[in-house]
Amino acid sequence: MILRKHDRVLVQGITGKQGTFWTEKMQGYGTTIVGGVNPKKAGTVHCGVPVYGSAREAMTQGGFDHSVLFIPPLGVKAAALDAIEAGAKGLSILTEHIPVQDVMYVMAAARDSGARILGPNTAGQVTPGECFVGFMPAFNQAVFKTGRVGVVSRSGSLGVLVCLGLVQAGLGISAFIGIGGDPVIGTHTREAVEMLDRFEATDAVVIVGEIGGAMEEAAADYVADMEKPVAAFIAGAAAPAGKKMGHAGAIVSGGKGTYEAKRRALEEAGAVVLDTPAEIGAVVRSRLG
Repeated sequence: MILRKHDRVLVQGITGKQGTFWTEKMQGYGTTIVGGVNPKKAGTVHCGVPVYGSAREAMTQGGFDHSVLFIPPLGVKAAALDAIEAGAKGLSILTEHIPVQDVMYVMAAARDSGARILGPNTAGQVTPGECFVGFMPAFNQAVFKTGRVGVVSRSGSLGVLVCLGLVQAGLGISAFIGIGGDPVIGTHTREAVEMLDRFEATDAVVIVGEIGGAMEEAAADYVADMEKPVAAFIAGAAAPAGKKMGHAGAIVSGGKGTYEAKRRALEEAGAVVLDTPAEIGAVVRSRLG
């Protein structure tokens, strides 16, 4: 689900303040925005594209491939199901604080239809030089200069910091995938790593993880068989057990999801695990030779 320039993007919630601001940024960068959704403003034009009453209507009036949701938490379930039932190939759900039962319902519907979900609570994704969806600063060349390093991150802010470090080291980004920081998300670290490994523009992969859950350990099973070099940073080394740290998914309980377990699994798989994000540029340059 690495977004490309030819992918047609629908913006659900396009007429809101954030939807408007980021739609204009996405359009300016090159994202192919084909329309938006707001049932109360159907039939109008906003940001130069038609506004539809539903994603299903948008699909019949020209179609779309991917939908990005600028929707309040209690409205996400209905909006996401609308896009899934319309036949969307992928959704980027930016919203946080969505009721867990709503998220699980959406995930089940996406699984049944074959749609790929990014998020919830994701900052989005960037394919530098082509397009982006969400609210990442793709247009800032100091952060998202085109290059050959793929980045997958549970955190948007840490992802930006790592991309900045790579660019400062004279490298660049092939694709950034923000998977989101909630306990229940549609795309896990391993799946994102697999996408970047298959992406022809990627020569190396960086994993930005955090304590909680077992996604990094699962990714390590795949990393062990990769030919492309992998570096990783795991946030939360000093966090006390049982303490939530920022993201809803960053909680360690019962000895599972610890920093030590994640670091050990990745290092045994052949990845270089950094002590601080500041090391990222030098480490990746070294791994790339």
